[in-house]
Amino acid sequence: MASAARLLSEKMTNFPAGNFQERIRSVLSHKTISLLALSVLLALVLVLASACGGSKANVRQEQPNAQPAAVDVTTATAIIRELPQYFEATGSLTGDEQTDVMPSIAGKVVAIGVDMGSYVKRGQMIVRLDDVDSKLRVQQQQAQLDQMKASLRQAEEKVGVRPGQSFDLNKIPEVSNAKVALDLAEKNLRRSEKLIESGDVSRAQYDQQRAQRDQLLQVYEAALSLARQNYAAVMTARANVASAESQLNLARRSLSYALVYSPIDGFITERNADLGEYVSPTSKVATVVRINPLRVRIDIPEQAIPAISVGQSVSVTTSAWPDKNFGGRIARVSPNVTPTSRTLTVEAEIENSNGALKPGQFATVRILQSRAQPAVLVPARAVRTESGVSRVFVIKDGHAQERVVQLGQTEGDLMQIKNGVAGDEQVATSNVDQLADGMAVRQ
Repeated sequence: MASAARLLSEKMTNFPAGNFQERIRSVLSHKTISLLALSVLLALVLVLASACGGSKANVRQEQPNAQPAAVDVTTATAIIRELPQYFEATGSLTGDEQTDVMPSIAGKVVAIGVDMGSYVKRGQMIVRLDDVDSKLRVQQQQAQLDQMKASLRQAEEKVGVRPGQSFDLNKIPEVSNAKVALDLAEKNLRRSEKLIESGDVSRAQYDQQRAQRDQLLQVYEAALSLARQNYAAVMTARANVASAESQLNLARRSLSYALVYSPIDGFITERNADLGEYVSPTSKVATVVRINPLRVRIDIPEQAIPAISVGQSVSVTTSAWPDKNFGGRIARVSPNVTPTSRTLTVEAEIENSNGALKPGQFATVRILQSRAQPAVLVPARAVRTESGVSRVFVIKDGHAQERVVQLGQTEGDLMQIKNGVAGDEQVATSNVDQLADGMAVRQ
């Protein structure tokens, strides 16, 4: 047994360290090893396996005690700055004016002058309808008017009245001549009445003059009657001319309706008509919206009402332009507080000359509420927000302290911290997503 163990030891020492399996195979293949030597070999294998297992267990026991590596961070100092106090509310942007354009007459679309997104001026054509029938009606009414004017001229000539001249019966030749003859007969008859009493004029002469006077009176009355009839014809002719002019104007107006214009300056948001389509006065052919200025309505809580007035400046931000403020002013204030919500509706107009803002966007409106107050500000990148909870990591003595904070308003790339961080404290501004409370850091 001793010789077997010695032989086994010599064989195992001839192999490099760590090549344990080769050692075993070599030893087992030696012809001189007896069964007893094999038993010794198995015992040694068990001892070696136990030793290796114990070594691995010790390694596993030591690993939990290893310290995590420090996280590299950059820091910034929380500053205190005088910050104006704003009231914030949200609302949707709407166009200053928006109108659905509809034709005034029915017709077929033969031309289109705009498309979605086009900018149009007031009075610019949107669509043109077929106007052949309208032009024919204009020509027909023009001919009718010309005929009525000719009839009027004839009627005015009969009574001696010029266009636009007032009517005077005594200026008509037939009437004026009959009146002169009648006046002369009346004068002669009055003279004969005085002479018949003295016997200078006979009864027969007097009766003859009276009959002549009566005849001239009939002539005068007939001239008056004819003149009145002729003047009535003039008035009828003038009425016919006025009616024909009105019909012509209606025909021309109907012709003008073939061109459908934009009633305001703005952008085309919808174009609903196509070439060849038949449209009616109830058909929407386009929608036009004016986007400068834009309007936004917000609700102000009752306690903030004293700080609100028409003309007051406001600023607006949107998710599309989070780092840009758009200026405006309060244009209208409702006279009533809503009983259910105890809020006051306010409408602001927002400058949008470059067209960056669009109707329908959700906007946050800020209204200056009071004078500036001290506020703690940190870089926005120092704030980590998850599931609605905002955190800041304050760096102190080489370790990170997690602080749950309440955020205020944004000032450029700075964020107001209402509570949780004091002025002059150092906050982590990088790798904040890798930090945890109490973690070691390296600056």
